[in-house]
Amino acid sequence: MAVTVIDAPEADRYEARLDGSDSVAGFTQYIRTHELIAFVHTEVDPAHEGRGVGSALARESLDAARAARLRVLAVCPFYSGYLARHPEYADLAYQSRSQVSD
Repeated sequence: MAVTVIDAPEADRYEARLDGSDSVAGFTQYIRTHELIAFVHTEVDPAHEGRGVGSALARESLDAARAARLRVLAVCPFYSGYLARHPEYADLAYQSRSQVSD
C-alpha cells in the first residue's frame, strides 16, 4: 500500500491518499506564516488507521517544512508525540524569541 501526501494550500492542509485513490485517507490542518507552520489538527479515516497514514503525513509535511526553512509549532497532540519520538526533526521546533514580560 502506497501513501501519497500532497499539500492542499487552498484548504490549509496536507492530505494523504492510498494507492492513487482520489479519496482522502487522512489530513493534517495547518496555519502557515512566512517563518512558521503550526500543525493544529490531524485526522485519519478509521478505515485506514494503523496503516502508517498519520506517520506519512507527519514525515512528508515536516520534510516540506524543512525544505521551506519553516519552524514547526506542534499544537496537534499527534504531531507533538511524533516529534518527541523522532529527534531528527528537533531542529524544526519553534522557539519564541519574544523579550516581552509582564
